[in-house]
Amino acid sequence: MAKKKYYVVWEGVRPGIYASWEECRLQIAGYPGASYRSFDSGEAARIAYETGRQSFGEVAKPSSPSVREVFPCALPFIRESLAVDAACSGNPGDMEYRGVHVASGKEWFHVGPLRQGTNNVGEFLALVHGLALMKRDHLPLPLYSDSRNAILWIGMKKCRTKLTRTAANVPVFDLIERAEKWLRENTWETQILKWDTRAWGEIPADFGRK
Repeated sequence: MAKKKYYVVWEGVRPGIYASWEECRLQIAGYPGASYRSFDSGEAARIAYETGRQSFGEVAKPSSPSVREVFPCALPFIRESLAVDAACSGNPGDMEYRGVHVASGKEWFHVGPLRQGTNNVGEFLALVHGLALMKRDHLPLPLYSDSRNAILWIGMKKCRTKLTRTAANVPVFDLIERAEKWLRENTWETQILKWDTRAWGEIPADFGRK
């Protein structure tokens, strides 16, 4: 059994102490000058965070974001949060995405269907839509997605889709361009978290078409 680790993020999207590598990674992926370090106990992590990174000499710097094996999340999901998801009939096909308030189950936004999109593109657009909504309305809620690719693309501030542009999916590419522009021109404090489908079931924003 892997030994439990705690992660201190001194410089990242949201500095703090995290109980899993996945949550830590989301704070540092694509963040310029990010720094972090792992510790074997929560107490050691607390002391390190309060003392500051200067007391620990050379600290870890994240490499280019990539998909990695992660530790299972030890914490239950946060009910006061926004979950986003996408669905696509075909690949490419009719694509739509939405955001759902986890505690109430209320749909906060829904876009589509749009022709000749992909699920990954929808997941990316849903995250950017959620980030923009949180910033506009000053909402201090975390944002959940079950898509590793979309989360990584947010860190890169780039939709790394291989989708071919056609006359039919111009609206999809218009949304991608607007989303990438928003990411380049804005900063945000919203915490993006990976939804643990294995532990918690389908994400609340799921369209239920599996």
